[in-house]
Amino acid sequence: MKILLLLRHAKSSWRDEALSDFDRPLNERGKKAAHAIGRYIRKHKMIPDLVLSSPAVRARETTGIITTTAKLTAEIRYDQRIYEADPPRLVQVLSQIENNFCSVLLVGHNPGIEELISLLTGSSQHMPTAALAKIRLEGADDWSEISQAKAILELTIKPKEITE
Repeated sequence: MKILLLLRHAKSSWRDEALSDFDRPLNERGKKAAHAIGRYIRKHKMIPDLVLSSPAVRARETTGIITTTAKLTAEIRYDQRIYEADPPRLVQVLSQIENNFCSVLLVGHNPGIEELISLLTGSSQHMPTAALAKIRLEGADDWSEISQAKAILELTIKPKEITE
């Protein structure tokens, strides 16, 4: 069995309109939300073996805050294929993960994150910025089996739902 944590990047800033979509950083609200989700991950012991992230600035910053706040020691990889990825592309990325990783956190973007949850679990979930989903992949001993696994959505949590 594998565990997949899906995280939409935190809220980004639109202050500098000259920046490309890829280069937009987090705003203050986004940074606070990322810290809250990081604390939640630590408190609930959702410790991934591997973190895969979009290389977009807002995703990289979210990944940095989450891993620092949750005190994660997992390997971190930035994969260009995650940026603007649709669900088939995300499944492709996930299916290529080495099987020694049992739990993976993927940090990405909408609509890909919401659509991936729907594709895997059949559940339609609204994933605002910094929302986290936990999916249990029953019957998947290899990441290459992700499409055939019974995917069970165990939880979704949004920063505004976290009480410290």
